[in-house]
Amino acid sequence: MLANALDFLIRNLAEFFILVLLIRFYLQAGRVSFKHPVGQFVLALTNWIVLPVRRVVPPWRNLDTASLLLAWVCAFLMHLILLAITPWPFIFGSPLSIVALVLAAALELFKMSLYLLFAATIGQALMSWIAPYNPMMPVLEGITGPFLRPLRRMIPTVGGIDITPLILILIIQLLLGVVVASLEPYILQNVRIAT
Repeated sequence: MLANALDFLIRNLAEFFILVLLIRFYLQAGRVSFKHPVGQFVLALTNWIVLPVRRVVPPWRNLDTASLLLAWVCAFLMHLILLAITPWPFIFGSPLSIVALVLAAALELFKMSLYLLFAATIGQALMSWIAPYNPMMPVLEGITGPFLRPLRRMIPTVGGIDITPLILILIIQLLLGVVVASLEPYILQNVRIAT
């Protein structure tokens, strides 16, 4: 019972922090202003750790590599701790276990990025109908734009309606439901157990 509560707490806190770091990464990559309340919230939650790490890990082009690295480290530690609190005697020092944890952390970033893109796409689609001039629109467009623009070049509007958000949502669901759902348990099964 206690292990389940700890698992829930650790997973949710870690995933929240990973998500905030990824939002920071994608907002900077999309050149979205951090003057928006969402940007200010993200900076307030992450500056304490991103700014010191940025001195060691500088940005590459327009990408905030410090935020991305910290999100990966957080995902790595989350998986390490979650496996450590299980009753199974995992061998974390084996090369295969380390590789499995490295890949699990990378897959976690991919999964959380898909969740973020999914939420931003739905939010943008709804706001484009309800409140197209909402101050949140530039933030959402900064996240979804790099994915919707190529789709818009390939898929024409249908009856004057842009269906690319629907196509993007279907692609995200396919990736989450097939790729991530099958890879995640496979990767974690490769963490070695003492025999």
